[in-house]
Amino acid sequence: MDNRTLLKTGIAGSVIAAICCATPVLVIALGVVGLSAWTGWLDYVLIPALVVFVGITIYAWRRRRAEAACCEVEIGLNQKKGV
Repeated sequence: MDNRTLLKTGIAGSVIAAICCATPVLVIALGVVGLSAWTGWLDYVLIPALVVFVGITIYAWRRRRAEAACCEVEIGLNQKKGV
């Protein structure tokens, strides 16, 4: 998977999970649909989802920085060689 796509996925998932954790949006939506009995189980799903998406974001960000640092070193070596 591309670093850019992975980073976008991690950020989008983190934002959605944080909104559902911090606000009653999901509770209201489940109540409107008639599935309000599921609200008791939301913490078992949303907190791990938030942790996973934050982990994906951190992984993609570190991978992107490492790739950028690798490219900078190669460019520097090519300039020293005169290539």
